[in-house]
Amino acid sequence: MESTDHLANLRRLVLGRWVVLAILIQLALMAPGLLDIPLPQVPLLGILALIGAFNALAQWRVARSEQASAGELFSQLLFDIGALSAIVFFSGGAANPLVSLLLPPVAIAALTLPARCVLVVSATAIVAYSLLMVFFIPLPMTDATRATRLHLIGMWLIFVISAAMIAWIIVRMTRLIRERDAELAARREQALRDERVMAMGTLAAGAAHELGTPLGTMSLLAGELANDPSLPPAIHDDIALLRQQIGVCKQIITGLSRRAGAERLENAELLPADRWLESLRQHWHAARPQANSRLILTSDGPAPSLVADPRLEQALLNLLNNAANATHHPLEIRLGWSVDEICFEIRDRGPGFPPDVLVHGGQSNFPAHERGSGVGLMLTRTAIEQLGGRLSLMNREEGGALARIELPRVQS
Repeated sequence: MESTDHLANLRRLVLGRWVVLAILIQLALMAPGLLDIPLPQVPLLGILALIGAFNALAQWRVARSEQASAGELFSQLLFDIGALSAIVFFSGGAANPLVSLLLPPVAIAALTLPARCVLVVSATAIVAYSLLMVFFIPLPMTDATRATRLHLIGMWLIFVISAAMIAWIIVRMTRLIRERDAELAARREQALRDERVMAMGTLAAGAAHELGTPLGTMSLLAGELANDPSLPPAIHDDIALLRQQIGVCKQIITGLSRRAGAERLENAELLPADRWLESLRQHWHAARPQANSRLILTSDGPAPSLVADPRLEQALLNLLNNAANATHHPLEIRLGWSVDEICFEIRDRGPGFPPDVLVHGGQSNFPAHERGSGVGLMLTRTAIEQLGGRLSLMNREEGGALARIELPRVQS
């Protein structure tokens, strides 16, 4: 169990100890008068004061800590058994119904501590109970019938308290365990996606190496055609566009290695977010001259800086390509920021995301289709999560799709 789990359990133990302490103080103060039970109030109140001081110190400790050890929780459970045994010793021994409160520390240990610690706590509780059957200060009760009735009532009350405490602690701890299991499952799923992305990155690097030769050949032939005076002017315009697109392909292949991780993050440049996004938009229009878009800044003041990470660039390009494939209308690219994060939005006026994309988009790749391989969203989500951000997909009420990327701001 992690140290943060032990800290959460310690906080619950401290809270539960305050509740029991309040009940015990009320019993020590009111029992002699209301129930006519001759309790030794001085030693009992002294022990309760010691427990209160110890619990206040424990609360101060857990409030200022970010982690705790199993040994700390173990020692606090042993303290509870010792303190309760002292209270029971001065108030009738094992015949006192309060002796049942030795069980909750054992239950807590069984849920949270290693087996050897559970054995020690259990053995300590058993030994304490056994000794209290022999060594104790008896309460002088002359009416045996009344003493029996009070004992039964006390047993019922302590049973209710013990059952409520154990149920509360177990429910909280099992919920913590379920949350941790869900987090571990999400991490395993993320690790599998990262592994698949790394495999695709290796294949992309190999493909880039092989594509260099045919692209060079096409570039050479396009240059020769551009210099051929016998071709009509309209053909020269098409050849110029072809050469421009070949140049874009070369730039993409050149950047594949750094997008696969060859360029280290600490060497990445810090740029104003608006200037970086405008440069990316122009680069995208060079690759897709038929697409239209406009950049909208939704926040006031100078734009914050961001790390010009190739993964973020590729993620935005994937979303832009998906939006441009869905509609011929101009896209809206929005940039906003707050104190803690930077937000990118890409809005289109197409048919919107299908239901399966909204549910599973980015969690796994979809079957290949006529406009792509079906892995773009998965690559995008993986890249954004690696950068500490999150990707949201939704359909707009007025029609069209909305893809939002939220990234933490770089702290200067």
